[in-house]
Amino acid sequence: MRSLFLDEIGELDINLQAKLLRVLQEKEITRVGSNQAVPVNARIIVATHKNLLDEVQKKTFREDLYYRLYGLPIHLPALRERNGDVLLLAKYFVENFCKENKLDKKALSPEAQQKLMGYRFPGNVRELKSIVELAVVMCDGDTIEPGNITLQSAANVTDLLTSGKTLREYTNFILQHYLDKNEGDVLKVARMLDIGKSTIYRMIQNKELSLV
Repeated sequence: MRSLFLDEIGELDINLQAKLLRVLQEKEITRVGSNQAVPVNARIIVATHKNLLDEVQKKTFREDLYYRLYGLPIHLPALRERNGDVLLLAKYFVENFCKENKLDKKALSPEAQQKLMGYRFPGNVRELKSIVELAVVMCDGDTIEPGNITLQSAANVTDLLTSGKTLREYTNFILQHYLDKNEGDVLKVARMLDIGKSTIYRMIQNKELSLV
């Protein structure tokens, strides 16, 4: 038997809910462009940040689908409610990101760890992953410091890291952002990001960055 995981089931359009209910009841699907029914036998696992019973009462989630899906509920506390997991996950994300991008190993400084522990992570694990991965990109040495960790604009961080850019494109994006923010002051940006000013000048000469 296969397993089908449906994330954020509470966001599913009410019309699609009816189609999903039909599939669950009849245990068959019809492929696009075909009239032939295909039997399916799958274990359904769903996740949501919403209280589905509340959504049923608000008429935004079908009651019949709710009871069709209802099985063994597992409540996973928000990241802010399990502080002990923050550093475990952060270290894993650092190690995994470095490995995937063939970077030298990096570690979180005690001060950086403290900064992460003091944040509530409204975006939960996805937000932690995005923040940590951006910190790796921002870090020029082998130790991630508090200055490499951006917390106040987590939504923008998430958008940036889900945009499918290469590591070099991320670096250019960040450098250009700080150049624009500091009116093209290369020396100031080099100090802020702990990067050689000659590197920035070379990237400007190669038209990877702009002072305009």
